[in-house]
Amino acid sequence: MEKTEWIRCPVCGNKTRLQIREDTELKNFPLYCPKCKQESLIEAKDLQVTVVKRLKVKT
Repeated sequence: MEKTEWIRCPVCGNKTRLQIREDTELKNFPLYCPKCKQESLIEAKDLQVTVVKRLKVKT
């Protein structure tokens, strides 16, 4: 059975709407948080998520 985890927002720390598995690899993925309405570029590998850059969202 594959282990999955929710991706947490790097700004506010809340769960986003996305889950990743152990074998998921992301590069320059635009992660949007519906709670704080911020967008960040992230990379993920082996359930470790790192922030590449925070983006500004037009409201």
